[in-house]
Amino acid sequence: MDININTLVDVTIIDITGEVDANTAPTIQAKIIPLAQPGTKLLLNMTKVPYMSSAGFRLLLCLYRQVAAKDGQLVLVGLSEDIQDTMVVTGFLNFFATRENLESGLAALS
Repeated sequence: MDININTLVDVTIIDITGEVDANTAPTIQAKIIPLAQPGTKLLLNMTKVPYMSSAGFRLLLCLYRQVAAKDGQLVLVGLSEDIQDTMVVTGFLNFFATRENLESGLAALS
């Protein structure tokens, strides 16, 4: 699992590579939750995340709540079909703005 955080103008781009499960979710959470500052714009690039366990979905929900509470914006980019299907079935997808690629994700935040 690898996390890269970059800023492009006023958008913080978080690239996650690898599986998000009970072992990796706490590390990811520790790195990205503090980024949820008032008015923040976060783009979570998940194009290289092949698998996400329930711990990963809890992480996403926690991030969503933190960002929403601080009047920020969050866009998920590049969800795999399996992750997207799970998010539809569980109702999680209703909470998130999603885009297929980085360019459309950035456009959604501008």
